Amino acid sequence: MTSELLQQVRVVDPVSRTDQLADVLIADGFIKAIDTHLSDLSADTVVRDCRGLILAPGLVDLYSHSGEPGFEERETWFSLLAAAAAGGFTRVAILPDTMPPLDNLSGLARVRQQPFNSQDISPPLPHLYYWGAFTMGVEGQQMTEVAELAAAGVVGFADGRPLSNLLLLRRLLEYLQPLGKPIALVPCDSKLKGNGVMREGANSIRFGLPGNPAIAESAAVAAILEVVAAIGTPVHLMRISTRRGVELIQDAKARGLPITASTSWMHLLLNTDDLSRYDPNLRLEPPLGNPDDQGALLHAAKTGILDAIAIDHSPYTYEEKTVAFTEAPPGAIGLELALPLLWHSLVETGEWSALELWQSISTTPTICLGQEPAAIAPNRPTELVLFNPEQTWTADKNTLKSLSSNTPWLNQQIVGRVVQTWCPAKG
Repeated sequence: MTSELLQQVRVVDPVSRTDQLADVLIADGFIKAIDTHLSDLSADTVVRDCRGLILAPGLVDLYSHSGEPGFEERETWFSLLAAAAAGGFTRVAILPDTMPPLDNLSGLARVRQQPFNSQDISPPLPHLYYWGAFTMGVEGQQMTEVAELAAAGVVGFADGRPLSNLLLLRRLLEYLQPLGKPIALVPCDSKLKGNGVMREGANSIRFGLPGNPAIAESAAVAAILEVVAAIGTPVHLMRISTRRGVELIQDAKARGLPITASTSWMHLLLNTDDLSRYDPNLRLEPPLGNPDDQGALLHAAKTGILDAIAIDHSPYTYEEKTVAFTEAPPGAIGLELALPLLWHSLVETGEWSALELWQSISTTPTICLGQEPAAIAPNRPTELVLFNPEQTWTADKNTLKSLSSNTPWLNQQIVGRVVQTWCPAKG
């Protein structure tokens, strides 16, 4: 048995509310011991000086996009998993808008037959979970065989796109209630959105870009909440991006409605002021908020009004993104960048604690998926990330594991990098 001692590492664990220096002994895929000082070690123990490094539970992404199947030039399963591991993620939930979509049993079976699902892969790769589509072709018109998909083991149900048919939403919540699976909804009124590509406001006028009004989100949030109040089925609200959306969610939670909600990591770091460069990599859906939206999102994510931070990793090729801002497909990569940029912007500035950040990108996303969070405790599997907050590196095509490089931080120096990710073997 080969053991590894992480000596004087900073242990950050939201489950036990731990943030302290300790020695951590790892062997055979499990945490064997944690103490302020461990000295009774076997002869084959490898000792690593981890002063200045952070050991924490692996990160969990609520929803992201895969290129494969259908768009392998954007991302393959293996490049997605490599990017996830490089960014400290041990669990990633994939939205069903692949080609073909994950809206039937055969499609789900095909992705599960890929080699990365084998228990023989060493070292173990991050775990992929699959959202099943709740409408055929993720087109929002006809319900899928949700009971069959649930029995086949989808993590939950989401189209990853707005569902405008409220009668269909009501029926879905009625059918899905006894299945006990998470349900994730995108609140957006497409008619109110129109052709908007950035959040409506002073900046959209100044930059001459079509505005997407905040009521496109808040009207849809209000409608979903009314349906949830009538049916009682728990739902997760994805991609919250406006101050008014936060207010409606806060009010709904105060009234006891069974909802959780998340925002994307980029909406916490950037706002419409950053669009002055017309960088197509900042063309997102929903669009970046105005400064007051960003402030409300930061407060809501810190205090738990918004339960989780999602990555919403959306790879696109150079050719797809190198177009005018209004013509660019919305989305950016993020699995390898989210942790260092969030840490640098929120924790190092003192706005958030390390525990608050890890709560939002590890513990609560796991709970939203209906799973047990990873923890750092004796006899627990090594689902861990070792992070160096001071290491600098340049995010370019040579260092990024993702096949795509559609990020506004391309070719920029990043402070903070994952040293190692431990993923437990698939059981």
